[in-house]
Amino acid sequence: MSAGWTPPEEIDRASCIADSNEILARADIPYTEFEDLFRIEAVGLDWDIGAQIYEPSDPSQAAIGADGKKVGVYLLSGGDGDFKTMAPVAKPLCGKFGFKVTTMTYPGRLYLDNPDRHWPDDTINPDGTVRTPQWLTGEHITPDQYEVITDTSIRERYGTRTVLHAKAGTVFWDRMAGWPAAFEKGGIEAMARNMPEDEYSIYVHGHSTGGPFVFMLSQRVPNIAGVMAVENSAFGYINEAKLAKQGSLGAIGDFEKVVTETKRTDPFYELYIRTWRDKARYIGPEKLGHDGPVALMRLPSLIEEVMAAWDGAKNEPQFKCEYTVSTNIEVSLESGARATAERLQLNEEDTEALVQQFLGYGRELKGQDVKPVPNVLFCVSKDSRDHGVESYKSLVMPMYAEMDPAPKTSLVHFQAGVHSYWWAEKDLPSGIAPAVAQLWHDAVMGGYFLRD
Repeated sequence: MSAGWTPPEEIDRASCIADSNEILARADIPYTEFEDLFRIEAVGLDWDIGAQIYEPSDPSQAAIGADGKKVGVYLLSGGDGDFKTMAPVAKPLCGKFGFKVTTMTYPGRLYLDNPDRHWPDDTINPDGTVRTPQWLTGEHITPDQYEVITDTSIRERYGTRTVLHAKAGTVFWDRMAGWPAAFEKGGIEAMARNMPEDEYSIYVHGHSTGGPFVFMLSQRVPNIAGVMAVENSAFGYINEAKLAKQGSLGAIGDFEKVVTETKRTDPFYELYIRTWRDKARYIGPEKLGHDGPVALMRLPSLIEEVMAAWDGAKNEPQFKCEYTVSTNIEVSLESGARATAERLQLNEEDTEALVQQFLGYGRELKGQDVKPVPNVLFCVSKDSRDHGVESYKSLVMPMYAEMDPAPKTSLVHFQAGVHSYWWAEKDLPSGIAPAVAQLWHDAVMGGYFLRD
């Protein structure tokens, strides 16, 4: 495949099905899967970081990209998930294409008390207990460290939300203030340990909320060569602008929006606890895209689908605090940095440096000695709730074009699939994930991510 490869503007449903059938029928490349659990220090605290690694058992079967280096892929779930969320993507990338894959879990999302990493019970239990992060082996956040809040301020989008507010002076408060720095250091270390610069070029993908985080890492890891952005939100400040423009009902068909979403104001000390409502707010629009308004005529069965989907997802973390970075809530990023600086007893100069470090998580780095943003391949599923083609064309891609230097960007619209693009649908037992993997393979091998 020549270095002049250009992505298609659209991949029709028949092609998605054909790619899926062909790829799933291939014999697997034998591969090894293992956990890499390591400890880092960031902002004066220890953090346990977990990554799941997939690599060909026979090194001779490792894929070599257009630049002559081994192909590494870094995958990150949306903020509510862990490595298990991205396993349906990681396994075919390794087992069918020979890519080495590192799937990292956000700090606090790995259930360290159980070797299989499955979270127990539900996020909110009948006895009133609430699931909380585990940032360090043996450390647990106890109920005296937080206040439980019932929030109806954005009920049209989320329903009634349950959030926890960490209390000042607690371990929970300190962790919530400092975790963005732990994520940055953990992501850099996970790639350095498993896909070193002298051997690998790395292509990153952050599903949904994970998108702003992999964009942030893309300039901080020297051998990240490209961003494979399928249902992958942009830098925080671009995502902030996109959400403000498109409103809160999502992007299915780019329909006229009924409810306007204002800028998020989540404080750094707030943890959102997910419930079945979060499955409902995706399944509803996706069924609208599949079936049209007639889907409401089978509301009881839709409710059953929602509850079944939630039951299958409860062993993943299902709590979130990433909005400060993913939607660039600068006041909260600064407040978290200042709370951290106060704990560390930093002087004024070092405090301001930490504030600037945190504010930098929501936007691209600039300057002569800064690594440019790598080339980006944006992709959107047919029945995406949050990612509309028009918003990419009119806002997201023009904002990338304004960067200096500007990365190459393209947009591919799949005519099948939903936001969780590995979910099964008719004739697509693994969703569009195999077709996505084929596109990524073609882009890497065809030289799309090579910079001039």
